Amino acid sequence: MGNIDVKTMAGESSAEMIARQPLFKGASEDTIGKLSAAGQVLKLDKGEALFMQEDPAEWFYIMLSGWVKLFRETMDGAEAVIDMATRGELVGETAIFEDGMHSYCAAAAEKVEVLRLPSSLLKKAVNDEQPVALSMLSSMSRHRKRQSREIESLTLQNASQRIGCFLLRHCNQLEEDQIDLQLPYDKSLIAARLGMKSETFSRALNKLRQETNIEVKGSMVQIPSIDVISTYSCSACSNEFPCSDLQAME
Repeated sequence: MGNIDVKTMAGESSAEMIARQPLFKGASEDTIGKLSAAGQVLKLDKGEALFMQEDPAEWFYIMLSGWVKLFRETMDGAEAVIDMATRGELVGETAIFEDGMHSYCAAAAEKVEVLRLPSSLLKKAVNDEQPVALSMLSSMSRHRKRQSREIESLTLQNASQRIGCFLLRHCNQLEEDQIDLQLPYDKSLIAARLGMKSETFSRALNKLRQETNIEVKGSMVQIPSIDVISTYSCSACSNEFPCSDLQAME
């Protein structure tokens, strides 16, 4: 893991990256300035850990590129993938409410760049600035809503419908023509993210092909009609399509 100059990232300064975060909407210029001055951009190779469960939460992160896998380890050493984070998302920020310890692990699923920021400055901003505190509460509320949706999905949708829902998250939901979609990360990770074993995922994907006429070639998925896949996948969901939650879940 190594650090690079923040200002080389797509011509955007660290202050601009931080200010664009919903969490820091309404934050003072002083807070943005202090975070920017303390920020470091890091590069990780696939498999490198950002942090481990129960590590002291000295830092939180803004994703700049790539995908990071968030997971917990079971007693027998298996991984339970709880989320995947990508560009523009925050990782590890809620640890300031969890006794200053990370409650999960984070590792690069591919080459990744992140902006690392001190958790102490975030905690101070939450304590001192009402807009930041309210933004944090709003973020945690959205996360809780998302968890409720995922529990509903696991309870009511079959495996093929959950895969269809995953594909919809990565499509323009208003698209009427054929969609050629590249899967965002490995199928094994998609399976884990959806709470399936790889063999279950393969069988469910085959069933989805038969039911919706999608075509899968490697990491490319051809979706002939978004209406067909949405009707099939959303029939066991309490939400209406197009669904704002879909875009928020990845």
